[in-house]
Amino acid sequence: MTRYIISGIIILAVVAIPGGYFFRDYWEHRFDELIAQQARIYRIDEKVVWSLIYEETYFKAGAIGDADEVGLMQITPLVAREWAKETGLSEFERQSTENVVELLSDPRRNIQIGSWYYEKLRERYRGRPAETAMTLAAYNAGPSRVEEWTKNTDPTLLTEAEFIERIGISSTRSYVSSILTRYREHGAQQPSR
Repeated sequence: MTRYIISGIIILAVVAIPGGYFFRDYWEHRFDELIAQQARIYRIDEKVVWSLIYEETYFKAGAIGDADEVGLMQITPLVAREWAKETGLSEFERQSTENVVELLSDPRRNIQIGSWYYEKLRERYRGRPAETAMTLAAYNAGPSRVEEWTKNTDPTLLTEAEFIERIGISSTRSYVSSILTRYREHGAQQPSR
């Protein structure tokens, strides 16, 4: 009897290990086409969007954050309403006021709005040596915080490392560093499939 139990455990382990790998691969890449599509539209490196989603929610489409952010890219209702207003489409404006959680829980819409917002923030920092770090910091803590962290200096001259050192909120510093690390270490493999 013990031999059967041990054999069963070995068989389960042999099946579970590769199954876990393939499930993880599926989980992390099931939105790659949506990410690539929206990244192209908003002229963002899709690897940055993928890395941001990995950090924000680990690809959980229905995730709700502590400050009521919703979905894969953790979009706030305020950003959703701003996006809806800018589109000029009354249906999106209605959805963003009546049922913003449903709107933002749709992965396609969430990645679209998140990419739009990321690009809108990036416009402020375009061409700076710390462009990506500043954009990620603004995405996480708000553009006013980035302005605070770059005052009394010429932000167009700050290197990425210098800017990251200036981030005054440790969780934002970790957030930016983690995304940049993932983007650079794994970016060549993500999400092009």
